[in-house]
Amino acid sequence: QVQLVESGGGLVQPGGSLRLSCAASGSNLRINAMGWYRQAPGNQRELVATITSGGSPSYADSVKGRFTISRDNAKNTVFLQMNSLKPEDTAVYYCSADHIIYGRRFGQGTQVTVTS
Repeated sequence: QVQLVESGGGLVQPGGSLRLSCAASGSNLRINAMGWYRQAPGNQRELVATITSGGSPSYADSVKGRFTISRDNAKNTVFLQMNSLKPEDTAVYYCSADHIIYGRRFGQGTQVTVTS
Protein backbone atom coordinates (compact mmCIF):
# COMPACT_ATOMS: atom_id res chain seq x y z
CA GLN A 1 0.00 0.00 0.00
CA VAL A 2 0.91 3.66 -0.18
CA GLN A 3 0.73 6.16 2.65
CA LEU A 4 0.88 9.88 1.94
CA VAL A 5 1.56 12.46 4.63
CA GLU A 6 1.19 16.18 3.89
CA SER A 7 2.75 19.03 5.81
CA GLY A 8 3.24 22.76 5.50
CA GLY A 9 -0.29 24.10 5.66
CA GLY A 10 -1.25 27.01 7.85
CA LEU A 11 -2.60 30.52 8.09
CA VAL A 12 -1.23 33.24 5.82
CA GLN A 13 -2.19 36.73 4.75
CA PRO A 14 -3.20 37.53 1.17
CA GLY A 15 -0.11 37.88 -0.98
CA GLY A 16 1.85 35.54 1.23
CA SER A 17 3.48 32.20 0.49
CA LEU A 18 3.38 28.65 1.76
CA ARG A 19 5.21 25.49 0.76
CA LEU A 20 3.44 22.16 1.05
CA SER A 21 5.26 18.86 1.20
CA CYS A 22 4.01 15.31 0.83
CA ALA A 23 6.02 12.18 1.50
CA ALA A 24 4.97 8.80 0.17
CA SER A 25 5.87 5.64 2.06
CA GLY A 26 5.09 1.96 1.87
CA SER A 27 6.37 -1.21 0.30
CA ASN A 28 6.97 -1.54 -3.41
CA LEU A 29 6.61 2.17 -4.11
CA ARG A 30 6.17 2.42 -7.83
CA ILE A 31 4.57 5.77 -8.44
CA ASN A 32 3.88 7.54 -11.69
CA ALA A 33 2.29 10.97 -11.48
CA MET A 34 1.91 12.87 -8.22
CA GLY A 35 -0.21 15.90 -7.59
CA TRP A 36 -2.19 18.21 -5.41
CA TYR A 37 -5.93 18.67 -5.12
CA ARG A 38 -7.93 21.01 -2.92
CA GLN A 39 -11.41 21.19 -1.51
CA ALA A 40 -13.03 24.29 -0.10
CA PRO A 41 -16.15 24.09 2.10
CA GLY A 42 -19.22 23.39 -0.01
CA ASN A 43 -17.16 22.71 -3.12
CA GLN A 44 -16.03 19.58 -4.89
CA ARG A 45 -12.41 18.51 -4.77
CA GLU A 46 -10.52 20.10 -7.64
CA LEU A 47 -7.19 19.44 -9.27
CA VAL A 48 -4.53 22.05 -8.53
CA ALA A 49 -1.39 20.66 -10.14
CA THR A 50 0.20 17.41 -11.26
CA ILE A 51 3.70 16.32 -12.14
CA THR A 52 4.80 13.26 -14.05
CA SER A 53 7.56 10.94 -12.92
CA GLY A 54 9.72 12.68 -15.51
CA GLY A 55 9.06 16.07 -13.96
CA SER A 56 6.56 17.58 -16.40
CA PRO A 57 4.08 19.80 -14.55
CA SER A 58 0.57 20.92 -15.33
CA TYR A 59 -1.60 23.43 -13.48
CA ALA A 60 -5.17 24.54 -13.07
CA ASP A 61 -5.75 27.90 -14.72
CA SER A 62 -6.57 29.44 -11.36
CA VAL A 63 -3.04 28.85 -10.02
CA LYS A 64 -0.86 29.22 -13.11
CA GLY A 65 1.96 31.66 -12.52
CA ARG A 66 1.50 31.53 -8.74
CA PHE A 67 2.00 27.89 -7.77
CA THR A 68 4.91 25.60 -8.62
CA ILE A 69 4.87 21.83 -8.26
CA SER A 70 8.06 19.81 -7.97
CA ARG A 71 9.14 16.38 -6.80
CA ASP A 72 12.10 14.46 -5.48
CA ASN A 73 11.83 10.95 -6.88
CA ALA A 74 14.64 9.63 -4.70
CA LYS A 75 12.64 10.61 -1.61
CA ASN A 76 9.17 9.95 -3.06
CA THR A 77 8.22 13.47 -2.13
CA VAL A 78 6.17 16.11 -3.92
CA PHE A 79 6.09 19.81 -3.14
CA LEU A 80 3.76 22.69 -3.88
CA GLN A 81 5.19 26.19 -3.63
CA MET A 82 2.30 28.64 -3.37
CA ASN A 83 2.98 32.33 -3.89
CA SER A 84 0.70 35.37 -4.14
CA LEU A 85 -1.95 33.53 -2.18
CA LYS A 86 -5.53 34.74 -2.37
CA PRO A 87 -8.47 34.19 -0.01
CA GLU A 88 -10.04 31.95 -2.66
CA ASP A 89 -7.07 29.59 -2.28
CA THR A 90 -8.38 28.69 1.17
CA ALA A 91 -9.06 24.95 1.23
CA VAL A 92 -7.89 21.60 2.46
CA TYR A 93 -5.05 20.53 0.19
CA TYR A 94 -4.62 16.83 -0.60
CA CYS A 95 -1.59 15.14 -2.01
CA SER A 96 -2.12 12.39 -4.60
CA ALA A 97 0.04 9.62 -5.98
CA ASP A 98 -0.70 7.28 -8.87
CA HIS A 99 0.63 3.86 -7.92
CA ILE A 100 1.04 1.48 -10.84
CA ILE A 101 -0.88 -1.26 -9.01
CA TYR A 102 -3.08 0.43 -6.40
CA GLY A 103 -4.16 3.37 -8.50
CA ARG A 104 -4.61 6.91 -7.21
CA ARG A 105 -4.15 7.42 -3.49
CA PHE A 106 -4.74 10.53 -1.43
CA GLY A 107 -3.31 11.84 1.80
CA GLN A 108 -5.33 13.07 4.76
CA GLY A 109 -5.05 16.70 3.75
CA THR A 110 -3.60 19.88 5.20
CA GLN A 111 -5.51 23.09 5.81
CA VAL A 112 -4.49 26.28 4.04
CA THR A 113 -6.23 29.45 5.16
CA VAL A 114 -5.63 32.81 3.46
CA THR A 115 -7.09 35.70 5.40
CA SER A 116 -6.22 39.17 6.58
